[in-house]
Amino acid sequence: MTMHPDYRGLLDGVVAACREHYGERLHGIALYGSVARGTPTADSDVDLLVVADGLPEGFLPKRRDFDAVEDAVAPQIDALWKAGRHVRLSPILKTRAVLEYGTPLLLDMTEDARILYERDGYLTHVLECLRRTLSQLGARRVWRDELWYWDLKPDYRWGDVIELFPTGWLGARSVRSR
Repeated sequence: MTMHPDYRGLLDGVVAACREHYGERLHGIALYGSVARGTPTADSDVDLLVVADGLPEGFLPKRRDFDAVEDAVAPQIDALWKAGRHVRLSPILKTRAVLEYGTPLLLDMTEDARILYERDGYLTHVLECLRRTLSQLGARRVWRDELWYWDLKPDYRWGDVIELFPTGWLGARSVRSR
C-alpha cells in the first residue's frame, strides 16, 4: 500500500500541529480512507482519527477546537489546491475512553489505516486487539465492485451474539479498567 506522495507534507504538518495543539493529551493520529489506501481522487478528503484526552463535549465544539490544526496547515492545503488536489481534512476526534467503547470506524482501520503518530503504541494496540477479535470470529471484509461490507461471522447461526468490543477488550491498557 503506497501513499500518494502529494500528501506527505500535509500529513507531516497535521502531526506537528496536533502535537503542538493537544500536547500531552494526544494519544494517536491515524489516516484512513482512500488517501491511506493510496487510491485518492482529486476530490478525496483526508480522513483522520485523532485520539486525545480532554476534548470538548459534542461534535461541533470538537471540530471548532480542531480549527487550530487546520489553520496551521492551511499553506499545505492551499498548495495542494493549486496542484489540482481539492483537499479538505475530515477528522474524527475521540477521547481514549470513548474510543474504547468501540466504533465501527475501527473495522476498516484494521485493514488500511496508517498510523501517523501514537504514544506508547496505543493505536497499534487498539487495532491489534480488534484484529484478534475479527480473526476469532472468522470475519472478513468482502469487496463488491468498488464497495465493501463486513461479514462479521460467516458461520452465524440464529441466536449467536457477536461482541466486537466487550468490556475489557483492550486488556490492562484500557482506561475503563483502571
